[in-house]
Amino acid sequence: MNPTEQKLTLSEAIRKHKEFLFPAVVPYYQEPVALVKGAGEYVWDEDGNKYLDCFGGVLTVSVGHANPKINEAIIEQTNSLQHASGLYVTKNQGDLAEKLAEITPGNLKKSFFTSSGTEADDTAIFAAKLATGRHEVVVLRHSYSGRSATALSAVGHSTWKPLPSQVAGMVHAHAPYCYRCPFNATPENCGLACANDIEELIRTTTMGEIAAFMAEPILGVGGFITPPKDYFKRAYEIARNYGGVCIADEVQTGWGRTGEKWFGIEHWDVEPDIITSAKGMANGVPIGWTIATPEIADKFPGLTFATFGGNPVSTAAALAVIKLIEDEDLRANCKIVGDYLRERLEELQEKYEIIGDVRGLGLMQGIELVVDRQSKQPNPTAVLKVFEETKKHGVLIGKGGLYGNVIRTGMMLNSTKDNVDELVAALDKGFAAA
Repeated sequence: MNPTEQKLTLSEAIRKHKEFLFPAVVPYYQEPVALVKGAGEYVWDEDGNKYLDCFGGVLTVSVGHANPKINEAIIEQTNSLQHASGLYVTKNQGDLAEKLAEITPGNLKKSFFTSSGTEADDTAIFAAKLATGRHEVVVLRHSYSGRSATALSAVGHSTWKPLPSQVAGMVHAHAPYCYRCPFNATPENCGLACANDIEELIRTTTMGEIAAFMAEPILGVGGFITPPKDYFKRAYEIARNYGGVCIADEVQTGWGRTGEKWFGIEHWDVEPDIITSAKGMANGVPIGWTIATPEIADKFPGLTFATFGGNPVSTAAALAVIKLIEDEDLRANCKIVGDYLRERLEELQEKYEIIGDVRGLGLMQGIELVVDRQSKQPNPTAVLKVFEETKKHGVLIGKGGLYGNVIRTGMMLNSTKDNVDELVAALDKGFAAA
């Protein structure tokens, strides 16, 4: 196929997207980017334009596009056994489950594999209800859990809820959103009001006992809301006092994303009873995962499985990702490069009045844009302007937050300081234009 024929063929991608996909599947940018190739930290569109990918398919491409070591594992497994449902035993599934029991905190030991973060969270909630015999679950406002009936009922965003809650028993606690504290306090004087309020929430909006408290260590879709130091210690204490188990939703924060640790929750010095994850676990190959203590897992019904859960190819990819992170010490790299990114973003904050807050951990950094710092009025229009300008300068970023006013960055764990400089240079031009 010559370049002209290839261009004519590929340019149909956007037209077909608009004609044949649900309108709710809305791509980024005024002129959507039709991607055709990825290598390392970069992607290319159908016109040959090269972009630094600083969002990684929503924090999913964790160790670089088309990483040769991950591809090798995928290809080798595909050539031998491409699928086997959970009704059969495969070496990869057992090896992965064993490795996960080794690297997770506390007494987490038994895994259940699925295909997405939605399924992982559903499994966790189901397991908590079975283990405790209770049905009410405390979740957070500004949270996002997925697209099933259960997950959507747990979501704390009107933007992502096309229907009212379909599953009863989800109660929403205040998010630990320090920049927009619901109690009009500051981290220095709040006394962890957001965590302490969970107790009254349980006593006034539930039957007085709960099945679980489920929260993301950093609220991803919510705009990278990062809790204060002792938030989870107090929240977990209250949840357990009222009979609940503690679920850490690590769909976005897992696999070294927050720097130094394997999982985000480890930064808060607590041990969850269940962890869920997906996204960066297999560098873009679909996988979902729930791990629980034996006490919880052993109370799950004896007959259940997920058709694609524990798929040989997905588990091969996940094992390769974990090995690569270990071999190349990417958790340490994430800390080093993430700290540098934070430093550069705070320099931009000093320069531009529209940057109200910079927050996050490791290579999970968010920038909240406001009309001005005094009013803190959300500024989603500025985000859209920055989006278009950074794209012009060859950089792709993400966005989120209840008000659509938070820029989200999710660079690869093997990114360099040079990549950070490239991102910051594009952001600088974007903020100047906005």
